[in-house]
Amino acid sequence: MSGSALDKSGKVPRGEPKTKVVHARFSAMEMVKIEDAAQAAELTVSAFMRSLILEGAGVRPFFTEEDRVIVSALLADLRAVGVNLNQLARAANRRKPRTDEERAVIDGVQRAIAALLYEISFFADRGARMRKGKA
Repeated sequence: MSGSALDKSGKVPRGEPKTKVVHARFSAMEMVKIEDAAQAAELTVSAFMRSLILEGAGVRPFFTEEDRVIVSALLADLRAVGVNLNQLARAANRRKPRTDEERAVIDGVQRAIAALLYEISFFADRGARMRKGKA
C-alpha cells in the first residue's frame, strides 16, 4: 500500500473503499479454523482476516467482543470523570481552594487514566504476544 492511503497519524482511514485484493492459499482444515474464529469474533472471514493483518502490521488493533465491553466500560468511566473534571475546573477558575472532594476527583482521574493506559498497552502488545505463544 502506498503512503498516500494513510492519514496523518499513519493509519488507514476506516471508510476508505476496499479496492485491493490479496490472495492466500489455505488447507481445508486451516479454512475451517479461520471460519470458526471469524464466526466466534462475529465477523465475516474477510473482516476477520483484514483485522488480523492490520493488527500484525501495527495499523489497527483487533478487538474481540470482550475487548469492546472493556473499552466501553473504560470510556463510560472516563466520561463520568470528565464531568467531574469540568466541575473541578470551574471551581479552580473561581479561585476556591481544593476540597477533599476535589482531591478525590483528581485521584479518580489518575486511576482511570492508569487503567486506560494499561488496557491500551495490553491491546497494542496482544497480537505480538499471541503470535509468540505468550498470550
